[in-house]
Order: sequence, then structure tokens, then C-alpha cells
Amino acid sequence: MQLVILLSFFAVIISFAFAVYLYFWVKIQPSENKRIQEVSSLIQAGANTFMRREYGILARFAGVAAVLIFLFLPEPIWNGNPVDHISITLAYAAGTVLSALAGKIGILVATSANGRTAEGAKKDLKTAFLIGFRGGSVMGLAVVGFSLLGVMAVLLITADSTILLGFSFGASSLALFAKAGGGIFTKTADVAADLTGKVELGIPEDDPRNPAVIADNVGDNVGDVAGMGADLFDSNVAAMASALVMSQALDRGMGANTAMVFCYAALGLIASIIGIACARVGKNGNPTRALNASTYTTTAVFLVLTALATLFFKGFQWRIWGASAVGLIVGVIIGITTDYFTDDTKPIVQRVAHASCSGPAFTVLSGVSYGFISALPAMVGIAVSALTAYMLCAPLGEGYALFGIAMAAVGMLSIVGMIISNDAYGPIVDNARGLAEMGGLGEETIRIADELDSAGNTVKAVTKGFAIGAAGLTVISLLGAYMSEVNEALSSAGKELLTGFDIMDPTVFFGILIGAAIPALFSAMLILGVDKNAQRMVAEIRRQFKEIKGLKEGRPGVKADYDTCIGIATDGALKELIPAGLAAILFTVLVGFIGGPSAIGGFLLGNIVSGLLLALFMSNAGGLWDNAKKYVEAGNEGGKGSPAHKAAVTGDTVGDPFKDTAGPSINTQITVVSLVASLLSGLFAAFSLFG
Repeated sequence: MQLVILLSFFAVIISFAFAVYLYFWVKIQPSENKRIQEVSSLIQAGANTFMRREYGILARFAGVAAVLIFLFLPEPIWNGNPVDHISITLAYAAGTVLSALAGKIGILVATSANGRTAEGAKKDLKTAFLIGFRGGSVMGLAVVGFSLLGVMAVLLITADSTILLGFSFGASSLALFAKAGGGIFTKTADVAADLTGKVELGIPEDDPRNPAVIADNVGDNVGDVAGMGADLFDSNVAAMASALVMSQALDRGMGANTAMVFCYAALGLIASIIGIACARVGKNGNPTRALNASTYTTTAVFLVLTALATLFFKGFQWRIWGASAVGLIVGVIIGITTDYFTDDTKPIVQRVAHASCSGPAFTVLSGVSYGFISALPAMVGIAVSALTAYMLCAPLGEGYALFGIAMAAVGMLSIVGMIISNDAYGPIVDNARGLAEMGGLGEETIRIADELDSAGNTVKAVTKGFAIGAAGLTVISLLGAYMSEVNEALSSAGKELLTGFDIMDPTVFFGILIGAAIPALFSAMLILGVDKNAQRMVAEIRRQFKEIKGLKEGRPGVKADYDTCIGIATDGALKELIPAGLAAILFTVLVGFIGGPSAIGGFLLGNIVSGLLLALFMSNAGGLWDNAKKYVEAGNEGGKGSPAHKAAVTGDTVGDPFKDTAGPSINTQITVVSLVASLLSGLFAAFSLFG
């Protein structure tokens, strides 16, 4: 165990050191274009203003939650030990702070890298790719380093896995609201800018005459960088926490299984560092292929390193290595199938682009259909990996089957450093494309930036599929953690222990039905937030074009009022970010106090199945529509300004809140309600109407 702890600290230190090196490497890249510097500083100021206000609201929410946690967890304070209450409250606070810090680091680097990537594209594709990817890698390394360091510190200080669930809940609750708020902001601006600019006025995507373009670029950072960073920080922490809850029960404290979780997480971080260092693209290479190749390199390195560790460390089980290997391989396969449905060089996207020639209704119908089909391979993959991990580890003894599923989730998320690097690359090159246009860098530079942006869209869809798949395995293992926690409470109360969830039991079925409805309600609330906000911004854009003389014609010296649009997106996002997440938490609490532990088991089952399906459908359909639009804009099916282009833009605006607001927020919602259920399991066992 001591050797593994040293290895884990070594991996964290190396990741932080490499992240600092990459940050300064990005900072020394040339940034000379005055217009790009001006717009880049506007984007940075807008992102920082939004983050400051968002974190202010979330700090108040976290403060209220911390008081409630102190009073009622792990049991009412008047019945328990105050030290446990203080420990779990501090762990919760640490989870929220580290999650917020990961997002803040991402914003800092992304807003420095975007303009430099645009100017790198003026030189060649290789330079621009490296700046964008290394900028994204800083957040990838920081997120995984913080998650491993935080989990290790909490467990070493407290030696209590229940307190670790408090840390995970802190990370998850902040991620839920940060992803929702950032997603509403970014898609408000994106939808409004596309509908008024491309469809109504026929002007280019990032034309500086459009008052919403700066808000759109700000949104890429607060939604896809800070929001997704917090989301994957939460997924990684939750996967480790659920595995450690079970390993501690199996080891009766610190032992070989606990060491295995830390060892694999540390080796995954080292594999990601190697993969990031090896990422390259030629001057005329394919950026999508380069990003995928670095992912495959990281996967191979992880499998080799963990096999050597399993051979070297006494007590490590090959069956558990097999479970984690299955999880990772299935994660890569989910990524490949997602790529097939969302890459514009593949037939599905091209079919949707062709359907756009017949009008926007056919764009939407074909996109929805392929989006639903695309969910099947990922759902099958999650099911197969869970079943294989269960069967592989069941012969090791009681409790090992569910631990195997937890280790499959750890395996799938082992290369999360590379996954986040790929994901953060997307918004950096998206911003760079807009800055290249606003800075007047010429058609060839915009073409290179477009190629990088298209790769970013494809890889973002792949990473979202990967994150959702990993969340699926994580929450199945969190279901095991919930059973461990609730059985401990039931045992103390002298009640019958849970061995499973019988769907013929009316309380379980009651929970399943309500749990299945929550992801749909949650998604609807977020998409309605985008809808209401975007309508306000569309009205503002029309007003500016009507009232600011010379704006539409692009007269010299006439500028759009960008700040008003940034203000609309900020105010609307902050107003809408709390209700959806709060509704999911409140329904979990209500079901627990009405139906008891069995009803909560059903609630989690329904929530997991329905949530995974909707998350995969929306993320993939959104990515598909986005790249269908880019395929048309590249000159296919009539090119820019054609009826097919206008239809494809309509499809993209439907897909925007699907892929960047609701879809990727659902997996965080599933994790949050699973953790709430585990943390409150003792209260549900003691107080419920029908339990």
C-alpha cells in the first residue's frame, strides 16, 4: 500500500509539472494580431465575469448544503459523533473547491490558447493543432491530478469510505450546476447567433457584425471547458469513490483491493501523460486521426502498465485486471461507434446533409432517427462490460462481482486525462476559427481552422460518448455502494438486509417509474432555459441591426453592442441553472422518505436506464447535426447560402442544447442522485412511510 501511495503521489506531481510546462509553452507562442488580441480579451473578460457570478451562486448553494450535511450526515448530529459530521462536511467542501478550481484552470488556459491557435493556423495546420491540443491538455492533467490527490488525501486522513462519498458529492453537485449553467449560456448565444446571422441575414458564422458572436465564443469556454472539466472531474472521483467503498469492505480497511484502485488510477494518469506527449499531426495531416491515435496509444500503454503492476504486486488479482481492461476497451469501442455516427467523412452525417436539401423537417427527422440508433451500440457496450466484469470477478468471492463492475468503470475512466485534453481542444479551436475570421487572417487560415474545428466536433462527440458510458458503469457500481451503505444502516436497526431489488415489489416499481421520468424532466428544464434565453437574445440582435445605423452594412467604425448579449446569456443561465438540478435531488429525497430503501433502489435503476439512453441520443444527435452543417458549409449539397445550408443550420440549432446542455448534464445528474441516495441511506432506512 505504501509503495502504491508513493506511486500515486509521483503521478500527481508529474502531471502538475507537465501541465505547468504546457501552460508556459502555450503562453510563449506568438500573439501579434491587434484585432485578435482585442476580441480574445473580450472573451476572457466575459468568461471570467460569468464564472465569478456563477461560482458566487454555487458557493451559497454549497454553504446551505454543507450546513444540512453537518446536521444530518452520516446520521442526525444529536445521535452521532460530531467528528464524523465535521469530516464529511469538510470533505464535501473540498470536493466543490477542487471541482471549481479545475474549471477555472481550464478557462485560464483556453482563453490564452484560442488567439494563439488562430495565429498558428496562419503558419500551418501542425502548429495550430499543437497549440490547441496542448492548451486543452493543461486542463486534462489538472483535473485528473486534482481528483487523484483529493480522493487519496480524504481516504488517508479519514480511512472512512462514507466520508469519501461526501467528497464525491461535493464534486458532483458543483459539476451538475456548472455544466447546466455553462451549457445554457453557450447554447443561448450559439442558437441566437446562428438563427439571426446565417438563416435570417446570410452572414458568415463568426462575422463581427453579429452582436452574439463574442457571447458565443465566451460560451464555448464556460460550457465546454469549465463545465465539461467539472463533469469529468466528478465522473473520475465518483468511479474511484464507488470502487473504494467496496474495496474497503472487502479488505476490512486498507488492503490489496484498495491499493489496486489507486495503482490503476495512477498508472492511467501516467499513460495519459505519455499519450499527450506523443500527440502529433503532419503539416497536411488529419487532426481527427491524430487525436484518435493518441487515445489508442494511451489505452495500449495503460493496459501494459497495469498488467506489469498486477504481475509485480502481491495480492493483485488478474480477474480484476481483466474487468478494468474490459471497461477500457469497451470505452474505446463506444468512442469508435460514436465517431461513425458523428464524423462528416462517414455516411450517416452525409445522409443527414443530403436530407437537408428537402428542408429542415427532414434534417430533424433523419437526425433524431440516427441519434436513437446510435444509442444502441453504446448501451450494448455498457451492458456487455458490466456483465463481463461481474462474471469475471464473481468467482473471487462475495462482494467481488460488483467490485469488478466498479473496476470496469475505473478502467474506462483511467485515460480520462487524454479524454479531457481532447474535449478541451474542441472549444479552443472553435474559438480560434471565429478569431481567424474576425482578425481577417484570410481564407486559407479560416479553412485550416475549420478543419481543426470539425475534428474538435467529432472528438467532442466521442469524448461525450466515452464520459456517458463511464458514468453508466460508475452508477451501476454506485448502486453497489448504496446497497453496502443501506445494509449497514439496516443491520444497525435490526431490519432485514437488501439482497437485490424485486421489480414486482410495488415500492420498487414506484421508484423505477419516477426515477425513469427524472432525466426527461431535467433535460426539458435545461432545454427550455436555452429556448427562453435564446428568444430574448434573438430579439436583442434584431433590435441592434435595426437601430444601429451602418451595422448591417459593416461601415467602418460601427460596432455591435456585444456586452448586452453577454449580459442576456449570463443572467438567463444563472437564473435557470439551479432549478433543474434541485428538482432531481428533491425527487430522490421524496422517493426515499415515501418508499424507503427498496423504492430508492428502483428509483436509481429507472434513472440510470432512462438517463443513459437520453444522454447518448442527445449527445450523438447534436454532434451529427453540427457536422452535417459543416459538411454543407464545406461546399457539399449546394454549400453556404443554399436551402440545404439553411436547413442544416436549423438542425444544428436543435442539436446545440441537445449535445452541449442537456445530454452531457444527464450523466452528472445520475451520479448526483446516486450519491444522495447513498449518503441518505441511513435516514431512508430509519424514516419512511412504506419502507
